[in-house]
Amino acid sequence: MRAVITVVGKDAVGILAKVSGRCSEHRVNVTEVTQSILQDMFCMIMMVDISACDIPFTALVDEMAALGQANGLVIHCMHEDIFNAMHTI
Repeated sequence: MRAVITVVGKDAVGILAKVSGRCSEHRVNVTEVTQSILQDMFCMIMMVDISACDIPFTALVDEMAALGQANGLVIHCMHEDIFNAMHTI
């Protein structure tokens, strides 16, 4: 099972480390990352494998959102099934 994590906010040192660190704490494997700085805004998309995650996915979503709020970022964590359902009629 996979999920997509998006991060947007004012650029600062350690954003990637904080998000990937939280993933590591819950056995979520980061498989792909793309990031860029648009003027002074940090933008990142991560593809993660949640197969071995040690907490329910909804708890991971809440933790990522809280991590974002604590650091002045917007972090969304979306299950791959959402994207698959959007493209199925």
